[in-house]
Amino acid sequence: MKLRPLHDRVVVRRVKEEEKTKGGIIIPDNAKEKPQEGVVVAVGAGAFGDDNERIPLDVKKGDRILFGKWSGTEVKVDGEDLLIMKESDIMGVLEK
Repeated sequence: MKLRPLHDRVVVRRVKEEEKTKGGIIIPDNAKEKPQEGVVVAVGAGAFGDDNERIPLDVKKGDRILFGKWSGTEVKVDGEDLLIMKESDIMGVLEK
């Protein structure tokens, strides 16, 4: 990856949603909502606090996360669609 996020920003790859429902109905592309789940691809070094000390991020590369519907900015890097968002836009980490 040729993208290194700054400060408290995180680069996320959206997780693909299922093409079918549990009942076997195929969902067309125009009816699908964008997934709100992704995998962290890269993280910044952390933001600076009031005392000028760096605050490390709680997420790390490889974490599977949930984020808000309108979170982040979509970017295309090396032909791949990714999201860049602040760590505060992340709602939680999915544990295995």
